[in-house]
Amino acid sequence: MDILVLLKQTFGTEEKIFIENRKIKEDDAEFVINPYDEYAVEEAIRWRDEFGGEVTLLTVGPSRAESALRTALAMGADQAIHVISEESQDDEAVIAGIIAKAIDGKAYDLILAGNMAIDSGAGQVAVRVAERLGIPHVSTITKLTFNGNRAAIERDVEGDVEVVEVDLPFLATAQQGLNEPRYPSLPGIMKAKKKPLQQLTVAGLNMQAEELQPYTEVVDQYLPSPKQEGRMLQGELKDQVKELVHSLRSKEKIV
Repeated sequence: MDILVLLKQTFGTEEKIFIENRKIKEDDAEFVINPYDEYAVEEAIRWRDEFGGEVTLLTVGPSRAESALRTALAMGADQAIHVISEESQDDEAVIAGIIAKAIDGKAYDLILAGNMAIDSGAGQVAVRVAERLGIPHVSTITKLTFNGNRAAIERDVEGDVEVVEVDLPFLATAQQGLNEPRYPSLPGIMKAKKKPLQQLTVAGLNMQAEELQPYTEVVDQYLPSPKQEGRMLQGELKDQVKELVHSLRSKEKIV
């Protein structure tokens, strides 16, 4: 079974975010594999070990993203593709188009990705890739089994679990609970240094200008206001209600 894993490098989950000139500062920040993508990598390796084939990683991102690919290779993936893009303004539609172009002509039985990236939380790239490739997609999966060329999937829905059956090839996005990702071993880290890692550029994909035009634009970025202590309202209930409404309208500007 040949499996493609879509992967993104994100800020470490413990990193403190700083913004300068309306842009997130990356100086001295720690970057890691997007945590949801780790579930996708682990699941791909497990099914490769069960059925044979290869696990290919793919990321679109700056030069520093190579370290995330090397980590996933150390976990046990076979090879990687790095489409180098320094364009921080690329939105989900553009990135999905780049991915689809990068794998044009290649065939995979299964494509896995994380449910969402923890930096943007959009959860759009993977399903957009599936739409571009014309294959089914199932999101937020927590269990995956195969019976020949058909898969049975359990996925999170609000307050319950949904069971879906789908034929290969398809794309699925991994949710927490699907598995327990392994840590790279020392032998795995050493082997990862010699595993194939193909580097491409967006310019080398010969995409049309309109394909690289973002659908959305970030006009501002800012940190949330510091949390303030709560305030207890005193007096009769009707007086509390009046004070609350006045505060929401005049001070907080919420209503």
